[in-house]
Amino acid sequence: MPPALGDREARREDVSRAVWHVLADKGFGGLTLRAVAAAMGVSTGMLMHYFPTKRALVAHALDLLEKRTAERPRRERPSEGLAALRAMLLDVLPLTSDDTARNRIWVSSWDLALADDALGADQADRYVRMRSGIRPHLEAARDLGELPVTADPEQLAATAVAFVHGLVVQALFDPGRFPGDVQIAMLDGFLASISSPRSR
Repeated sequence: MPPALGDREARREDVSRAVWHVLADKGFGGLTLRAVAAAMGVSTGMLMHYFPTKRALVAHALDLLEKRTAERPRRERPSEGLAALRAMLLDVLPLTSDDTARNRIWVSSWDLALADDALGADQADRYVRMRSGIRPHLEAARDLGELPVTADPEQLAATAVAFVHGLVVQALFDPGRFPGDVQIAMLDGFLASISSPRSR
């Protein structure tokens, strides 16, 4: 007899916590039905009632990761322009232990997304949403005179995402070379490089 809806949702929440524990400890490479079942203290057979395949488990893990990323504490943001963009991008960088752990999990998920069309499409959609979240700050910066009047907010949003994620990867692989103060200085240098001369 299948569990009641409320019980099922509560159990999926238990699974979610176990998935997060495994991800934080082992990354996506260590995310298996067996590892999650062990973290919960249950059998893989029981776990398969909720996630019949590893792919279903991975898709759930990515959704959970996106939700936790969205719910994380964030810096107070100025209302508009490059200052608001700066605060938004600082929240992406691995400047704290929690941010580092979350970024390690995201980066380890890219290998899976590259190998699976549906997961890859989901990741592409995440980038679309990220660029869409950045673009209004760039539009406001242009209107405020912080960017040249010829600036293309769509292209600059893509450039900003490429810059910040490239910096994330370097900081994860070489934290001694890219500590927090260096990351912040590089971000500030990037923002200065795109700003209009009179706003510097």
